[in-house]
Amino acid sequence: MTVVSLECATPSAFYSNEELAIVQQHPVPKHIAIIPDGNRRWAKKQSAFNLMKGHWAGASILTTIVEAASDLGVEALTVYSFSTENWLRPKQEVQTLFSVFETFLRKNRSKMVGLGVRLGTIGNLAPFPDSLKEEIEKTREATADGKTIDLVLAMNYGARDEMRRALVSMVGAMERGDLEKELITEEVIADYLDTARYIDPELLIRTSGEQRISNFLLWQLAYTEVYVTDVLWPDFTPRDLLDAVLDFQKRIRRLGK
Repeated sequence: MTVVSLECATPSAFYSNEELAIVQQHPVPKHIAIIPDGNRRWAKKQSAFNLMKGHWAGASILTTIVEAASDLGVEALTVYSFSTENWLRPKQEVQTLFSVFETFLRKNRSKMVGLGVRLGTIGNLAPFPDSLKEEIEKTREATADGKTIDLVLAMNYGARDEMRRALVSMVGAMERGDLEKELITEEVIADYLDTARYIDPELLIRTSGEQRISNFLLWQLAYTEVYVTDVLWPDFTPRDLLDAVLDFQKRIRRLGK
């Protein structure tokens, strides 16, 4: 066990030196995935006439959680932002979500650059409005040199669709003669997934008490530790993130051994 002195702990806007020293005594998950559930329930609890206020509230805390994760030593944060199933929601809600995404990216782009956040996405962006795709690309370009933490937004993402697209790509590669079926390994399959550039998440956090995976990173979560909290996403704080990491550090990861 390596003990980090208080003097060496990195200054944080969210955690005391003592807390950072404690958490840094044990391995911190380098990649955390989050299913940020509970926006609409949060709006109902607030007696909000417009349930869409929950989505705006949920977006408003994301940069705080990204910064807090970085302070803890997390290197990548993947957030389930819009699933392939979310198209089934009312049209007005879907359009509002697109507006939330555009506003979030536009307003936080400069802050992300300053914090060293690098934006990435997984999922099929093709069906999205051009205006949203433009904001995503602008933010990708602006944050390309970020080296502090990767923020990966899963947008129009579904794990089954990801696997389908990967399989189509692999079949195409075999038809071109670029891939031999005898040489297909788990590592080769992983290279065809949207997440090829990232390590698999070590910790999955799901808010609002729901205990299901919801078609999220089915391949990548094979040996991920799962942490469920009853806290609704708009109420999720750096303190809740710290609790999740501390709980992770108590677990023995056997990885099937």
